[in-house]
Amino acid sequence: MPIQILTIDDSKTIRLIVARAFRLFDCEMLEASNGVEGLAVASRHQPDVIILDLTMPIMDGTEMLSALKSDPELKHIPVVMLTAEAGRENVLRIAKLGVRDYLIKPFKEELVIERIGRIVDLQPRSGRTQVRRMDDPLQVLVVDDKPAIVERIKTGLSEDTPWIVQGQGHPSEALTLCMKNPPDVALISLSLPDGLGFALFKTLRSEPRTKAVPVFGLSVKTAVEEQTRAQKDGFTGVITKPIDIKDLKSKVARALNLDSSYECFQKKNGALIIKFPENWSTSISNQISNQLNPKISEAVDEGLDRLILDLSDVEKPEMSLIQLGIDAIKLSEQLSLKHGLVGNESIRSECKNFEETQSWEFYGSVDEVESELA
Repeated sequence: MPIQILTIDDSKTIRLIVARAFRLFDCEMLEASNGVEGLAVASRHQPDVIILDLTMPIMDGTEMLSALKSDPELKHIPVVMLTAEAGRENVLRIAKLGVRDYLIKPFKEELVIERIGRIVDLQPRSGRTQVRRMDDPLQVLVVDDKPAIVERIKTGLSEDTPWIVQGQGHPSEALTLCMKNPPDVALISLSLPDGLGFALFKTLRSEPRTKAVPVFGLSVKTAVEEQTRAQKDGFTGVITKPIDIKDLKSKVARALNLDSSYECFQKKNGALIIKFPENWSTSISNQISNQLNPKISEAVDEGLDRLILDLSDVEKPEMSLIQLGIDAIKLSEQLSLKHGLVGNESIRSECKNFEETQSWEFYGSVDEVESELA
């Protein structure tokens, strides 16, 4: 069973920060905005630990803690108190209330994890792998007996990625390297003599350490026969020569499911700007959606007070984009963020077809929105 953590705080931002802190752990996050709601949630779920704010409307932390300790079924639940006051007298007063620990606002995610980890056994979320990003230093192995091809890929990728390209001219040397340190992705020439490229691929697929590594075949555009063979053998895909670096990056990104959503979130002049890309896709939509809550709550935590949705590059909005915009604006309203939208005539006209976007007011540029919201 996942660990249940109940956060009771009248600040939506604090609740989002706490939820974000435990996103990689096997936890079920529960929330309440005041002591009355908190007692009801605690009675219903009996969580493993409670994170309780000291100062709240309706019923504050001290009153709720007293009610909690007087209830035979709830008094055993450990409580970590949140307070904005760091003074010694306040800390001593909190300690006398019978809490297990305390946190002083503002606090870092690492600190809340450390404090809660003292009380309950936090476990990584099962089946969850770390999300890799386009700007991670990926290891790219290129197996080709033509040094110019290796150099073209190395130079092209070095322009805007930190990817580390290593070239090998002979499959046996490449295999030795892979056994010592498996790359994130391999690019193998299909025209290596005696079918050595295909043999290397089969060996990589048979070895436990490399069987999951995406492998692309490198082939001249007109070499249809070897490309067909590569597809039948199970290569991840084919990258044709001359090498199109943009196409190469795109195929690698899809194969490794690299997250590029961070490129869409920018901070400027006290505002969080979400830049919706021209090449909209389901993958990009999912990536931005997963980052929406933590990025906006992080911006608020850092003192930003405006949200700008920049849709100026989008030609025609898909439903997933519209829904993402609706979610972003709703969240900004909950957090009392001023918000504005940037869009061209095409997208302004298209948004009038959706009931929930008819009231959206667009500006011509980000600078214009910033001036209006300032």
